[in-house]
Amino acid sequence: MRAVSTWPGLTAVILAGGGGTRLGGRDKPMLAVAGVPMLDRVLAALDGAGRRIVVGPARAGLPAGVLTVREEPAGAGPAAATAAALTLIPGEAPGEGLDLVGVFAADLPHLTAAAVQVLVGAVVGAAGRVDGAVFVDERGKRQLLCGVWRGDALRRGVERLGDPVGRSMRAVFDGLVVAEVRWEQDGPSPYFDCDTDEDLTRASGAGQPAVPAESAVQAESAVQAEQRVEW
Repeated sequence: MRAVSTWPGLTAVILAGGGGTRLGGRDKPMLAVAGVPMLDRVLAALDGAGRRIVVGPARAGLPAGVLTVREEPAGAGPAAATAAALTLIPGEAPGEGLDLVGVFAADLPHLTAAAVQVLVGAVVGAAGRVDGAVFVDERGKRQLLCGVWRGDALRRGVERLGDPVGRSMRAVFDGLVVAEVRWEQDGPSPYFDCDTDEDLTRASGAGQPAVPAESAVQAESAVQAEQRVEW
């Protein structure tokens, strides 16, 4: 039985619409690392979110309760995909508390609940001084598809673009106050993504966390009150 981090005010957006051009056009999120599709791994890491949204083509077998939406037009890029996800997220009502939106690529095989907790904590702990938090790699490069944002700031960044088709995530976050977080724990970096067959091989050779089946997640509900980490 594993401890479960729960974030009831977090909507997790998983961007799963890329073309996988460097992987021969294969459906990249459904490619397996250590026998488990990467999309399944990302969804498992985010199973404590209050809402999970997958942006991309229709796929069978998603866990119950996961919402799906498609960017328009298909393949319009991550900014357009984020805008599509925001249409499924109600705006924050006065007095309802902090509204957070995590934006994650679907090809992050090492993403874990512990890593998500680090990002959530960086935003919540800043008490309004930052708009969001992202991991940065050893070169100091921001990993923009592995971050958590205040919902109002993310909406503001998308709306400022006007038409989001073809726009970059860098353009979405331009002007926002961003906390840069380094991953200092043991194990693979949670922001490592897989764009090539070599990346997949490298990821499969790294230590992989177990990914529970949905039934296992449901069985934990009786003990979550004692084990969960809430914000």
